[in-house]
Amino acid sequence: MPIEPARCQAIFDRVADAARVLGAADSEMILSAGSSALTRFANNAIHQNVAERSGNLSVRVQIGGRTARATTNLLDDASIHKVVDEAVALTKLQEPDPALLPLAGPATPPAVNRWHASTACVTPTGRAQAVAEAIGIVKSAGQTAAGIYSTSESVMALANSRGVFAYYPETMAQFSITAIAPDSSGWAKGSACSHRDLNSAAMARNAAAKAHFSRDPVELPPGAYTVILEPAAVLDLAGQMFADFSATAITDGRSFLRDRIGQKLFGGNVTIYDDAYHPLQAGAPFDGEGLPRRTLTLVDRGVVGEVAWCRQAAHAAGVPPTGHGFPLPNEYGEAPMNIVIAGGPTPLEEMIASTARGILVTRLWYIREVDPYEKIMTGMTRDGTFLIENGRVVRGARNFRFNQALPEMLSNVEALSPAVRASGEEAIDMVVPAMKVRGFHFTEVTRF
Repeated sequence: MPIEPARCQAIFDRVADAARVLGAADSEMILSAGSSALTRFANNAIHQNVAERSGNLSVRVQIGGRTARATTNLLDDASIHKVVDEAVALTKLQEPDPALLPLAGPATPPAVNRWHASTACVTPTGRAQAVAEAIGIVKSAGQTAAGIYSTSESVMALANSRGVFAYYPETMAQFSITAIAPDSSGWAKGSACSHRDLNSAAMARNAAAKAHFSRDPVELPPGAYTVILEPAAVLDLAGQMFADFSATAITDGRSFLRDRIGQKLFGGNVTIYDDAYHPLQAGAPFDGEGLPRRTLTLVDRGVVGEVAWCRQAAHAAGVPPTGHGFPLPNEYGEAPMNIVIAGGPTPLEEMIASTARGILVTRLWYIREVDPYEKIMTGMTRDGTFLIENGRVVRGARNFRFNQALPEMLSNVEALSPAVRASGEEAIDMVVPAMKVRGFHFTEVTRF
């Protein structure tokens, strides 16, 4: 463990003592520490192995309705006193904030266990062996492999002078591989709190198979297609909307959900939760002020339901906070961070078998917002796009650019697979299913 609870408490005691000497009775600390290591490979060879140990102490004080934060990466006594002095000095320069609440009081979040000694102890040799096996699989298919394998352990502790002490350790492993052929490519990625839940060889076989089968891709005309989005594609596209499930964003007019709470915006087969305690999730079970995270039903059978509330927004509205606030001070308020899109009973193979003509999409990238209120997104397919005909994947297809409104997409879901933990490149990891969607809008063919 990078830092044990007793040492975290001792560091906060020093923070609180230093703050009181400077006239700040109300103080808060967020302490993060950990180590991470990464093995990077390209051109069928490992070319980089790096490791890092780090620590970060962030101190916030409140004085007369004012607050500010200062940060250091040093934990010796002199550095702790210096960062407290900086936080106090910055706080005294602020204007009073009439909406600022007293520090949060203590509450106990449900326990979760996401620290695995075996993952914390993975060696460079262990990562290299897994990478070598994955490279061998791709190389035997006549392709070139590139990617990363990383492992890490971390601790986050939050304490304040009103008695809050929240402590969360976690390990994480991540593997990503791209298999590259002359005119095609395949990709796979996964993450897990235990490295034993990652099957890097299976991901390599999947990426190699996609690169092989998508060779010599056919160019199809743009238009509305039935698409089957694999979980990574669902994550990266649907993931663009969850910052809008925020009470502060709604109040500020930054959310497409303004005046839409309680409305049926999506299909009746779409239910979405924020659940920090789901067995496939990761992350601390408390928010940036130490409040336990509540499980929220964001969408119930297509109807927009609960949203996230930080303490300040909840107090202003006269409702309970949900434990989703970001560390203060911030201008964003809160957001759900542990998304679970409920799955269905239909395996990916059955989705394909039931499709007369459509497109299978492995992943999406370069996703950008076109219309914030209608939540229209644009982006491109990548690393495994396939034509489906008569219930079979028949060949690779040239990649498309899309313009797609997320409410429309999630109203046109015809089938859902069981949900899995998925990793992408454009959104945080989530628990999501594959989706079969009708009328998905491809606007042009890309150059690759």
